[in-house]
Parts: sequence; structure tokens; C-alpha cells
Amino acid sequence: MPAQGAMTPRAAWMLILAASAILMITMGARLTTGLFLSPINTATGLGVASISFAMALAQLVWGASQPVFGAIADKVGAARVIVVGGILLAAGTAATPFVDAEWGLLLTMGILSAAGAGAGSFSILIGATAQRLPPERRAFASGFINAGGSFGQFVFAPLMGAIIASAGWVAAMLAMAATTLLTIPLALGMRGKQAASAAATGPSQPAAPAAPAPPAITLTEQLRQALRDRSYLCLHLGFFTCGFHIAFLVTHLPQEVALCGLPAGVSATALALIGLFNIAGSLAAGALASRYRMKSLLAVIYASRAVLIVLYLLAPKTAFTFYLFAGALGFTWLATVPPTAGLVGKLFGMRYLATLFGLTLLSHQIGGFFGAWLGGLSFVRFGDYTWMWYADILLALAAALINLPIREAKPERVAALAKG
Repeated sequence: MPAQGAMTPRAAWMLILAASAILMITMGARLTTGLFLSPINTATGLGVASISFAMALAQLVWGASQPVFGAIADKVGAARVIVVGGILLAAGTAATPFVDAEWGLLLTMGILSAAGAGAGSFSILIGATAQRLPPERRAFASGFINAGGSFGQFVFAPLMGAIIASAGWVAAMLAMAATTLLTIPLALGMRGKQAASAAATGPSQPAAPAAPAPPAITLTEQLRQALRDRSYLCLHLGFFTCGFHIAFLVTHLPQEVALCGLPAGVSATALALIGLFNIAGSLAAGALASRYRMKSLLAVIYASRAVLIVLYLLAPKTAFTFYLFAGALGFTWLATVPPTAGLVGKLFGMRYLATLFGLTLLSHQIGGFFGAWLGGLSFVRFGDYTWMWYADILLALAAALINLPIREAKPERVAALAKG
């Protein structure tokens, strides 16, 4: 009987493209929420701190939902999870303009939309594709799917900015809600049971009789093993920092631009540039992850962020500075995802990748919660984000060092083991 993991090149591309398109939409919806902070504040009078808290809760719920949805996807398949997520995301986004109290914003934006986006995000999409692709294609697929999320930011940031400017924030949010429903037909491309046994044994060949059988381990046993693993915990700590950076910038970059006396169009363009340059960064990270140690890539990415933030603080605050900063930072933006997912797969195999990578994304979003929330508190307390930038620098340097002790075989040895 042929291995279930064997796929034709055309089928593999259809799977990767479907996953990339879904992430484009869900991340486009998530990573443009900062554009709505000021309009929602003007319309409701809730205050920057309260709205920032709702957006911070969304960061946390998005992360917390992924290991849950990942475990469900590992059992029933990704397609059903993505359909449910599309409905939740559309409903939460469409309902947001019709609430004017903090609890309503917490429910619509903080819970419904965030959980829906989590059901169609990294852990589910990368986990579903990695389990059905041969080892040599997994790093590239992770980078390509990740680039889809960046393309969503590139497309939706200026689009939402333009709709807000011309028709108002309510029309922009309703248009986004309608767009998120496209994830439902795209989920058809993710149908099919994951080939757990083929994926876990590596190459797209029938498993050798003498090979170990990772699928025999239960999810509970795998989680217990992972949570005792120092390398896995180091990944969590590094990814916490990544979430802190991204959520702070996505939520508060428009306000930072406004503090510098620049028009709102600068923030929309800057967010779009982050997404555009991260397409290249994601593809580069996916390609480099198959040639170099992933922990080294992560250390370089985090250290480079510290350098970029220092340069930004020293530079004059012009539109060109924001565009240059956005492009340079965008190259590293979500480039952490392919090597992080790849390391989880190297450490524990593919069988429960959606769940285990989902847990690292939870750590990412705990960082995101604090990045979005503390950014709002910093603005209210000090009138600017200076102390947040300092925290970004220190956390980036710490994350670079934390990734160095992770145990990881050299790529050449991994390839040799896969062939053996």
C-alpha cells in the first residue's frame, strides 16, 4: 500500500497555496487592527487604554486558541477547524462597529474575531501541510505559507486605510468581515486526513519495519515530554519576545506616527511595507532553515531587531524614516515562524506539530498581550512610547541569547538521517 504522505507536485502546490491564501486573509484581518484604534476611540470615547486592552486580549486569545484548535485539527482535520474559524472571524469583525461599551469590544474583537483568526493561523496551516509533505519541502512550505500572511498585511493595510479615509471605519470593518468569509471555500483545499505515520517517519516512502514509531505516543505523553525539554522552553521564551514586538507595533505604530506629527497615511503605508518586506524575509528564512541551524537564524533575527530599534530612536522622525524602519524590520517580522516551527518538528516529529507549535504561539501571544496592553498604559502614563522601545531592545537581545543553547543537529546530519 503506498504511503499516504506521498503527494504529486501539483497536489503539494495546491495544498501550500490554499494554506497561504487562508493565512493571507486571517493575518490581514489581525495585523491591521491598529488602524482602527483611533477611529474607535473617537466614535466610542472608551479611551486608548481600554481599547488597547481589548486588542491585547485579542492577542492572547489568538494564541490560546491555536493549541486548542491544533489538537482538534490533529484529530478531525484542518478543513473543519478553518470553516468554524472563518465564521467566528467574520461574525466578530462584523459585530465590532455595533458595540459601544468596553465589554462588547472585549467580546467581539477580543474573543470572537481573535479565536476565529486563530483557527486559520500558523499552527493549523503549517501543521496540516508539514504532516503531508516530505521533509525536504517542509521548510520551504513554512516560509511560503508565512509569506502569505505577510502579503495579507501588505494588501489589507493600505486598503483598510483607504476605506477608513473615504467611507469611514465602520465600512472598512464590514468589508473586512465579508472578505474573511473567503477562508471557508479555501478550506476545501485543506481537506483530507493528515498522514501521521508517513509524516513522522520522514521521506515519502513506506516506513521501514525497523524504524521507530513516534505516532504510538499519545498527545498527553508528547506534551509531558515537550514541557520537560529545555530546548522547547527556550523556544517559548524567544517567541514571547517576538509576540511582544509585533503586537506593540501593530497596535501602536499608527499612534507613534501621529505623535510625530505625520498623517495617518504614513502608518498605513508603513504597515504595508512591513508586510511586503516580510514576504522576502519569510521566503529567505524558509530557504535558509534547510541549510543552516535554525537556532542560529533565530538568534540573528532577534539581535537585528535590537539594532534596528536603536537606529530608529536615533533617526529623525520623518515619513522616510518610518518607511525605512518598516522595511528593515519587516524583513524580520514573521521570519521567526519557519525556523521556530522547524525546530519543533526536529525536536518532536510531525505527528503533533499543530498542537506543539500552537503552544509556542501561545507564548508568542502572551508576549503580544503585554506588548499591546503595556503600550497603551505607557502612552497614557508618559504621553509617548519611549520606555516601550527600551523594553523592545532589551527583550530582543535576551531572545537572541536564549536561542543559542537549543539542541539542534546540523542540517547535513538531519538530511542523512532522513535518507537512512
